[in-house]
Amino acid sequence: MARVLIVGAGVTGSLCAALLRRQTSRPLYLAVWDKAEDSGGRMTTASSPHNPQCTADLGAQYITCTPHYAKKHQRFYDELLAHGILRPLTSPIEGMVMKEGDCNFVATQGISSIIKHYLKESGAEVYFRHRVTQINLRNDKWEVSKQTGPPEQFDLIVLTMPVPQILQLQGDIAN
Repeated sequence: MARVLIVGAGVTGSLCAALLRRQTSRPLYLAVWDKAEDSGGRMTTASSPHNPQCTADLGAQYITCTPHYAKKHQRFYDELLAHGILRPLTSPIEGMVMKEGDCNFVATQGISSIIKHYLKESGAEVYFRHRVTQINLRNDKWEVSKQTGPPEQFDLIVLTMPVPQILQLQGDIAN
């Protein structure tokens, strides 16, 4: 069974995990590691410690579907709409610039619900507080070290964290 690690539990990592699961017919161990305490990356939803019903989206507050993206990715919008994760944005937002053909959507349960949906669809084992520090090639396997705990080996690694974080990694990956 192939062992695959996706580093980063934001929108790219979660969608990558879901697509790998959908497109791969052979058995696959799929893990997603993130340095944070929860998924979302730049699309995080924060809850008030005093009232969990009170939330704020940090980063993206809405999603714009341009005609160009609709041609290529309509199935993703349709899926998220069908699951009730997205709904059309019907009220204008101050300062919002609308272009002809654009459609805007909001995530009814917070923007991070998109990421949580794709992580659930992927069936991946998701680990938080796993900050990758070093990646080395050992006997045709990628040995991944994190800040705490022993290193683990994978057949394939997908890095979805921001480039400055990738550039800080040590080991063979730096070459």
